[in-house]
Amino acid sequence: MTQSTDHTAAKKTHRINLRTSDRQEAVLRQAAEESHSSLSEFILGSAVEQAERVLADRRWFVATEDEYNEFVRLLEAPLPSTEKLVRLFTHDTPVGKSFELNP
Repeated sequence: MTQSTDHTAAKKTHRINLRTSDRQEAVLRQAAEESHSSLSEFILGSAVEQAERVLADRRWFVATEDEYNEFVRLLEAPLPSTEKLVRLFTHDTPVGKSFELNP
């Protein structure tokens, strides 16, 4: 078993309560039976796997060496001038109201 599906390694000290519809409970119970696990093991395992996927999407990035070099170049490049934007937003709008931009 992988770390994400091994629910018996750590001592379980917390409880999570869920409310479901009849249909949701039936689907979960059927899936748990099909995977030869208890309802709690199935729900917890599925939830942890999905949580790890969500978090991985926000932590790990896969890029080629060229893509990484371009990323670093863009990070290190000087910021573009905002002079034109400042001028644009300090003029009256077409409806006669000014808009303030705090540089």
